[in-house]
Amino acid sequence: MEYPKDKKIILFDGVCNLCNSAVTFIIRRDKNKVFRYAALQSDIGVFLLDKYHISPKETDSIILIDVGKVYVKSSAALRISKYLKGGYPALYGFMIFPKFIRNGVYDFIANYRYKWFGKKDSCMIPTPELKSLFIDQ
Repeated sequence: MEYPKDKKIILFDGVCNLCNSAVTFIIRRDKNKVFRYAALQSDIGVFLLDKYHISPKETDSIILIDVGKVYVKSSAALRISKYLKGGYPALYGFMIFPKFIRNGVYDFIANYRYKWFGKKDSCMIPTPELKSLFIDQ
């Protein structure tokens, strides 16, 4: 299956309102258009999960694939922040905290995301102007 190997790919839960809002937030602040996006539930999402041996039961919200390296949970979110315009790259400084602490906070939010933010019946459909940023459309 074809996908852009020269771009950083963000896999996200396509039915999660919080995840969809996060993708929209990232798109608006991705100054150099370095990211491409795919829902975990899409064909390419399933393909990439399998290719990189990622269990969707263990990681079901946000994944960053960066030149063959995979980052999940808080590591993915903080690495993404490095490429956003504004003060967001400063968030990368939270990497100094041990992963078990960062992921503990991340998992707490991820576990309640549907309850707090809701869930869609189907994956997000990008607008025509954003369609080129999604790799399985």
